[in-house]
Amino acid sequence: MIRRGFLIGFLLAASVMPAARASHTRADVRAVAVMDSSDQAAGVSFHLSRTTTYSLFTLEHPSRVVIDLHDARLGSGVHLPSGAGILAGIRTASRPNGTLRVVMQLNAAVPATAEWASPGGRGAAPQLWVSIGRKADVAQLGAPRPVHPAHAPADSDRDVVVAVDAGHGGQDPGAIGHGGTREKDVVLAIARALAERINAEPGMRAVLTRDRDEFLLLRERIHRARLAKADLFVSVHADSIANREVAGSSVYVLSEHGATDEAARWLAERQNSADLMGGVTLSDKDSTLASVLLDLTQSANISASMTAAQGVLGALSRAGEVRKPQVQQAGFVVLKSPDIPSMLVETAYISNPTEERRLRSAPHQTKLAAAIFTGLHDYFERNPPSGTHFARGQAPGGAAVLAGAAAAGPISAR
Repeated sequence: MIRRGFLIGFLLAASVMPAARASHTRADVRAVAVMDSSDQAAGVSFHLSRTTTYSLFTLEHPSRVVIDLHDARLGSGVHLPSGAGILAGIRTASRPNGTLRVVMQLNAAVPATAEWASPGGRGAAPQLWVSIGRKADVAQLGAPRPVHPAHAPADSDRDVVVAVDAGHGGQDPGAIGHGGTREKDVVLAIARALAERINAEPGMRAVLTRDRDEFLLLRERIHRARLAKADLFVSVHADSIANREVAGSSVYVLSEHGATDEAARWLAERQNSADLMGGVTLSDKDSTLASVLLDLTQSANISASMTAAQGVLGALSRAGEVRKPQVQQAGFVVLKSPDIPSMLVETAYISNPTEERRLRSAPHQTKLAAAIFTGLHDYFERNPPSGTHFARGQAPGGAAVLAGAAAAGPISAR
């Protein structure tokens, strides 16, 4: 019988891809790969010609994970990988109305989730990642470089911690320039340069979400930042667009709509969610109080993100050209931590031939990293987190205030 309900992935509005809809061209599954399979968990990557909607559910007797890719077909000559570990095998079948059904037979009954690894609009071929088994097990496969130990909440005169996230990685190259430059490579170089500059500054410490050519789920990037108790999260990218003349940097923070979606997710899962930074927990609160606390945290977080992003954008404008002179807001998944100020920096357009050449240059990579660092350092000087070297002699920050308010007792929501 069906153990879990349908998980419908309406991940892109129809208006995003009107040409694809109008032509009725089915999405081609171009490759299927099994990654890091063990006896308890596995990851399966589906490379498609375009995004599409899907349904995922599990079946018992025997144990199976089934994913229906709507308006899709298996590409010509695609080889289905053999079973390994918990994954006994994969087979496909065409269903009515143009649906491609993929059945992954398992050696044990475990949960499964799916997520688009490369959202549209970034120049990379879409990939649907299916995580089979306990989420924590899937996230830790492949022996990733460990995150540095987190500072304790009671630390005094501690370093501020910046999570530096190099976008894409592994089988996800990101955007590819006309000269063959891959986004995943240049942003890792910039991220390393930024981390090195941060670590050279007294009172600051960097944590790289990845320090090698490694594929990470989008939410695993957030998870690693939370493990490190990061005070700020910076995701580094290099954009792509059809018009090769477009150039310049831009900076994004989370949109209000994206925050609303994430709040609904956290409230629905609050019994299993980690505590918010500052010691606030949602699991022991009723739904009204949990909603109020999360709303307060998110509002403060978006405000802090905007302030930090404005500083970074200003520093980038002094170092070179910016494409958008104001901080932009979008619903990128990596920006959705409700309590860590987060920004996504599009360092340049890799689709622009001049900027592509610059992105390959180590001095230019260092220049971009230095500009981002300047904006971050100025932000922490003006907005020092509680208990840090920057906060010596200054009042505690908002997270500590919120934690105290939560401990004081119920809040009347009106």
